[in-house]
Amino acid sequence: MFRITQKGMNRLDIEMSGKLNSEEMKIALDEFASKSKNIENGKMLYDVIDFHLPSLGAIGIEFSRLPSMFGLMKKFDRAAVLTDKTWLKKVSEFEGVLFPGLEIKAFNKDQKEEAEAWLSS
Repeated sequence: MFRITQKGMNRLDIEMSGKLNSEEMKIALDEFASKSKNIENGKMLYDVIDFHLPSLGAIGIEFSRLPSMFGLMKKFDRAAVLTDKTWLKKVSEFEGVLFPGLEIKAFNKDQKEEAEAWLSS
């Protein structure tokens, strides 16, 4: 499952759970592109509920759209990731290096208030 909720003019909340197949990845990326179209200086809150690696087909879809995703990510300044998986925290914060201008910080699942405060600061 990949659910995107627009929260205000410049914020997207994203819930991720389970394993995405190629069709679900297409839908998720299309929805992300659509909902971030008018965002400037945006913020994202990722809530990783139960993460599984996507299928190989889904990864292929994601790689095929990397150029457009880089453009969309420039619309965002900060992303907070809620997860209890240590390796996901490290990987998500490393992704911040790949997207210049986007600061990514990981928080434990029970630190949602802290993540919200960080996004707002």
